[in-house]
Amino acid sequence: MESSVLECIGVEIIGVMSPVSICMFLVVLLVYSLSTSSSPETTITTAANLVYAENPSDTTTQKLEGALLNAVVFVILIAIVTFLLVLLYYYNCTSFLRNYVRFSAFFVLASMGGSIFLSLIQRFSIPLDSITCFILLFNFTIIGVLSIFASAIPIILRQCYMVCLGIIVAAWFTKLPEWTTWTLLVALAVYDLVAVLAPGGPLKLLVDLASSRNEELPALIYEARPTVAPTGRAAALGFLVAGVADSESSSIELQVVPTENQSNSNSNSNSNSNSNAQGAGGSGGGSRGDSVAVVRVEDFVNDEGERSPLVGNAIRDEERSPLVEVMGNEREIGTMRREVEEVTERGIKLGLGDFVFYSVLVGRAAMYDLMTVYACYLAIISGLGCTLILLSVCRHALPALPISIALGVLFYFLTRLLMEPFIVGTATNLMMF
Repeated sequence: MESSVLECIGVEIIGVMSPVSICMFLVVLLVYSLSTSSSPETTITTAANLVYAENPSDTTTQKLEGALLNAVVFVILIAIVTFLLVLLYYYNCTSFLRNYVRFSAFFVLASMGGSIFLSLIQRFSIPLDSITCFILLFNFTIIGVLSIFASAIPIILRQCYMVCLGIIVAAWFTKLPEWTTWTLLVALAVYDLVAVLAPGGPLKLLVDLASSRNEELPALIYEARPTVAPTGRAAALGFLVAGVADSESSSIELQVVPTENQSNSNSNSNSNSNSNAQGAGGSGGGSRGDSVAVVRVEDFVNDEGERSPLVGNAIRDEERSPLVEVMGNEREIGTMRREVEEVTERGIKLGLGDFVFYSVLVGRAAMYDLMTVYACYLAIISGLGCTLILLSVCRHALPALPISIALGVLFYFLTRLLMEPFIVGTATNLMMF
């Protein structure tokens, strides 16, 4: 029987939802901490509100029209910048893009993070002198940039700093005017849907280019890597897989060899399959024992299977014959190659922008009341779960904003306009305890 979706990627789904929840929780805490200060609520001027500056005295029509204009201008600017990044990546300006991303992370941690750090010091009256503040901020920034981009850094430290980046940017976006914030969230969800799924979408072009070059995108992306034992490759699932493709005869021979972890009743089948794998693939499982997984298709060797929990999905039925022969034409070979690529993909990845705008939504809800925060949080997590399940079914890049933002915005207004008046009314009249 086929394994369920949750059995295949359940660990990685939790690995993505946990940092998203932490990011949203800390943004809510920041909003509560900084908004309760004696200083009045400040509104920042960014590319998101260049055209229209919202005033409390404006009419509802003026606020809606100005917010829509701000959202359209901001989305156009993002689209232009993204297409420019696609052109730079297409012409192999990868080093420039990597340095640009490094500078962006440095700027966010140093300037925006430093501003939030100083606001917290003033809010809680922490006794720190300027020299100590500068040293702490300098170390935080340098270690953060090295943690995000250096290769010899523990993955947990990199993930923590990615969450910090999301918290800092989201905390700044919560300072936008209310009408501009909501229209901007909806506009970005629509843009994300078009940019990822449309044939000429800029994000789709970036992903396709990176896929064709077998490279990592030079971007701030949170990666939930699976936990694998030090010696455990994909054979930790109990299978040894070796395949050989013959381009001249257009045929594929796939051999599946159960390892020594299988029951003793299959021992004879194991030995025969091991010998076949050594003869056909040129590398048997004897040299590495139970922890070896080799997948070969003509001119395609991908060594990243050890980091994916999906390795082994190609063969799920333990009762199959140890030797399975699949004959096909060149199209079937291409299909096999794509399946191997999917199997060896390095887990679920989530862009930093998704962290930011999820947190902006709950941060804006936190300015109203906690009941709305709970409703928005549950809606966002439900939408993210649906997106991740669709990702495992569709097997290609999907936008993470549309479902979650749509549910979050819907539940915000439903809670604020319907649930909150109902619960408050029943509670004040002692009808609900």
